[in-house]
Amino acid sequence: MSTPNLVIPSPREITTEPRRSDKVFRGVVTGGGLSSLLILGLIAVFLGYRGFEVLRQEGFGFIMNSDWSITTDDAGNVVESHFGLAAMLVGTILCSLVAVVIAVPISIFSALFLNFYSPNWLKKLLIAIIDMMAAFPSILFGIWGFLVLMPSVEYWAKLIHRYLGFIPIFDMQVPVFTRSPFVAGVVLAIMIIPIITSVSREVFAQAPLDRIQAAYALGATRWAMIKAVVIPYGRSGVIGGAMLGLGRAMGETVAVFTVLNIVFQVNWHMLLGAGGNVASLIILKFGDASPYEIKALMAAGLVLFLLTLVVNASANFIVKRTGKSGR
Repeated sequence: MSTPNLVIPSPREITTEPRRSDKVFRGVVTGGGLSSLLILGLIAVFLGYRGFEVLRQEGFGFIMNSDWSITTDDAGNVVESHFGLAAMLVGTILCSLVAVVIAVPISIFSALFLNFYSPNWLKKLLIAIIDMMAAFPSILFGIWGFLVLMPSVEYWAKLIHRYLGFIPIFDMQVPVFTRSPFVAGVVLAIMIIPIITSVSREVFAQAPLDRIQAAYALGATRWAMIKAVVIPYGRSGVIGGAMLGLGRAMGETVAVFTVLNIVFQVNWHMLLGAGGNVASLIILKFGDASPYEIKALMAAGLVLFLLTLVVNASANFIVKRTGKSGR
């Protein structure tokens, strides 16, 4: 018998060259990421270009002063102008801090309830409702806060002033509780609770199952397991979600404009009905602003843009620092 000639195949060439589909996908993803950075850069350049004249004239007084006034002659020429964002920056920080302090604990407990306590049918319903609330227009929150929530919040503000009035930020010499930074902060808290809850829920759901089972095997209760495993693991994600909500609260416009009195005076008393934020200043003045005042509003938008950018960068730094220890 004769054996057929065996044909030895040629060795396959091993290469690290990606396939054409991989190259196309990488190009699309890279282009999408770079386009978002390009758009943000163009926004910053546009705001800086339009507001450079005002920033050069006002200097640091644009941030340190709280007066906002402009005087023009009959021909429309600017005679005298004073632009300052100090009062609006204080109001932005105050309203945002109130919102975060109220929203973060509620969001964390809501996320824990959805992941570890809620029945499956209720969990699906609540997740759908929370995701829908995150997409609500801000004007709806503002109108609801003004018509429905404000009377109750004013009563809460009076209770806080009565029992915590010895703290300077809760002390009031003039009993004006309507349209205060506290009211705006509560409305903002309701707006950002769905965002922080969604992020926290996703992070808590990724807790290692083996560690959870090990905690149960050692005799831990459900709450003890959550404290020992879930919360340390998801701490960085919760911080990131809180900072994301803070950025949303700092840039909110219509809801704050609806429930807050815009007063160009620095106000550190969160229960007093006076204040404002940078976004509400822009929407208040933009409609009837002169061309020069529009440049000042563009400069204010640039300050708000940079402030939000700093908050997001701080969130990224905190998440990186706490990520390893949390896991």
